[in-house]
Amino acid sequence: MASYQAFHARSVNEPGPFWSEQARLVDWHAPASQPLDLSHPPFSRWFVGGLTNLCHNAVDRHLAERGDQPALIHVSTETGTESAYTYAQLHDEVNRMAAVMQALGVRRGDRVLIYMPMIPEAAFAMLACVRIGAIHSVVFGGFASASLATRIDDARPALVVSADAGSRAGKVIPYKPLLDEALRLASHAPANVLLVDRGLAPMSFQDGRDHDYTALRERHAHARIPCVWLESNEPSYILYTSGTTGRPKGVQRDTGGYAVALAASMRHIFCAKAGDVMFTTSDVGWVVGHSYIVYGPLIAGMTTLMYEGTPVRPDGAIWWKLVERYRVTHMFSAPTAIRVLKKQDPETLRRHDLATLRTLFLAGEPLDEPTARWIHEAIGKPVVDNYWQTETGWPMLALPRGVEDLPTKFGSPGLPVYGYRLTIVDEQTGEPCPPGRKGVVALEAPLPPGCMSTIWGDDERYVATYWSGFPGKLLYSSFDWGIQDEDGYVTILGRTDDVINVAGHRLGTREIEESVSSHPDIAEVAVVGVRDALKGQVAMAFAIARSAERTATPEGRMQLEGEVMQTVERRLGAVARPARVFFVNALPKTRSGKLLRRAIQAIAEGRDPGDLTTIEDAGALQQLKDAMFPPA
Repeated sequence: MASYQAFHARSVNEPGPFWSEQARLVDWHAPASQPLDLSHPPFSRWFVGGLTNLCHNAVDRHLAERGDQPALIHVSTETGTESAYTYAQLHDEVNRMAAVMQALGVRRGDRVLIYMPMIPEAAFAMLACVRIGAIHSVVFGGFASASLATRIDDARPALVVSADAGSRAGKVIPYKPLLDEALRLASHAPANVLLVDRGLAPMSFQDGRDHDYTALRERHAHARIPCVWLESNEPSYILYTSGTTGRPKGVQRDTGGYAVALAASMRHIFCAKAGDVMFTTSDVGWVVGHSYIVYGPLIAGMTTLMYEGTPVRPDGAIWWKLVERYRVTHMFSAPTAIRVLKKQDPETLRRHDLATLRTLFLAGEPLDEPTARWIHEAIGKPVVDNYWQTETGWPMLALPRGVEDLPTKFGSPGLPVYGYRLTIVDEQTGEPCPPGRKGVVALEAPLPPGCMSTIWGDDERYVATYWSGFPGKLLYSSFDWGIQDEDGYVTILGRTDDVINVAGHRLGTREIEESVSSHPDIAEVAVVGVRDALKGQVAMAFAIARSAERTATPEGRMQLEGEVMQTVERRLGAVARPARVFFVNALPKTRSGKLLRRAIQAIAEGRDPGDLTTIEDAGALQQLKDAMFPPA
């Protein structure tokens, strides 16, 4: 097998020839005249002049050889429904959706905002958009009206595609009232709204604006809409970063570069082949859902499993049941979800046959070593972490085992991925840090194919936000701390703004969290920095115990708190020991599973937690308050 080191070196030293070779993994209507245009750094244009189409590469090109193979399987434990679409059937549905969009006036370059639950029609809508050259902007279903309105005003869609409702943990979430309120608040008025009626919640229709998808689908049942061949650098979609404050920040993605990046990642990182089955437990509202529920697996000719539900409903074995039933080969999830499973009955991990599963991939947040080891031992499968961002669209750090069989180091997502000239730099000077020294994870220009092209409608903001952090140097800042070892493996230590400064000592929350998690009785933890009159800041931990019995009494909580503090002191030293460890049954998270650290910090400091439009369970905040300030 080839040396990954040489593979990576060629990718960054000879990017044009390297990526021209990877471009052969996708179909082109016309070849590129230039592999890379870097005439206006930091902006990079890949496969200049090449004409292609994402929908063609995800659907049409597979019809001849695998038209009868399942392309999309949909399972909802919320509604108790399952459905499957072959590539031929997916092609039919996407054509119908594309015809409906065109009938509603959508044209090449128009934006279509998709505000949908995890149902097949969400994927149909995405693929239909790129088929006709429209630009989709998927907003996570159930997003609050005010936040949705800001995205409508920024993207200025010609059409909104939505549904009556979604469902989460058995609770129906009506979408139409949220959408109506967002449209009332927004200054931009989309001409049309297309609605999928699932029969979960009543919907009112506004005459002239709102349209029933079922009726229009039937009208265009036999439509055949040709793919629009787009120049490689034309936008494919806009995706707003989660947790945005103020004016939303729309990550703009190209077409050809994204197709190539995903095709290459399926081969080199995920070791996937046509006919394999991929189960990615994300949502199409997030970047992982875009890249590895919809586009990546389909481009590779795989079967993709789309799931509406939680990891513990009807029980903690549901994911493994799906792996067994649909013969899943590749699974992609997030560390938070695995920590949720860690709290379930261990028997649920042995209930189903996982023989077909080759690898469990994890991403979305730092994977602590105890969790990585636990799930690896529990399922007996390789656990491969990877690290990336909405902005990059595909992994920046990983183990590209399709190139070389690289060893895992638990706690590290791996090595810089081919195409990325990634380095750990000093936060002040931008100079490279030696191995073992903490710095900012940064990228040198050019960013490889598939990364963000710019911020939608605001090139200046793109440069100011991402490329201006280090005076005199053209470096993309990830805004994440990292540390690289002698072998080149990188460990992510948390956001640069999630740093605790205790009496002049800078400590990453990730470091303390990993130490707390190493205690055998701790299932999950969040550590934040809290203002302190003496030390400036102190670390405060909020933890979930594996057994409720240990924290059932004040004496039990005090004992476990002391043990946790001793564990941290042994691993990191007394300076890193949390000032307090509070025990709760739930931590506040977004619907995508990310900890709401700012909200936790605000509660701990007695402040208003602010905008919580993405919170999964508002009751988790009350638990924090009750733990810190027990009711009399």
